[in-house]
Amino acid sequence: MRLRTDDDIYRARLVYLGPPGYTLPIHLPYAQYGVFMLLVPLFMFIHYLFTFDVELFPAWEIALAVVTTSFIFRYVDPDRPARMVVRTALTDWRRTREPATEQRDPRLVATRIRVREELL
Repeated sequence: MRLRTDDDIYRARLVYLGPPGYTLPIHLPYAQYGVFMLLVPLFMFIHYLFTFDVELFPAWEIALAVVTTSFIFRYVDPDRPARMVVRTALTDWRRTREPATEQRDPRLVATRIRVREELL
């Protein structure tokens, strides 16, 4: 169960409503517009690397940017900003994985035990 904070600063959202007199049908925080604007050229560059072609209207790239932005901001809250969500995702993606086969630890067995009266 999540509790709502009493602090108004946490509940306030910096939202772009649209140009004066024309309200947009969706209300997104400024940070989502910024992440979206960074992701569209990134996906266009990745598309260019695969096809060596730049499209006039990058529909797939825009769709991927919308989905990625919504996925990132699903985990964003006042205590966890978007850059930390992305950093955590990249760190978890690069982590070392468990080996596919089970590896046994070497057995340590003393075959000979020497007892000395004096230290070297």
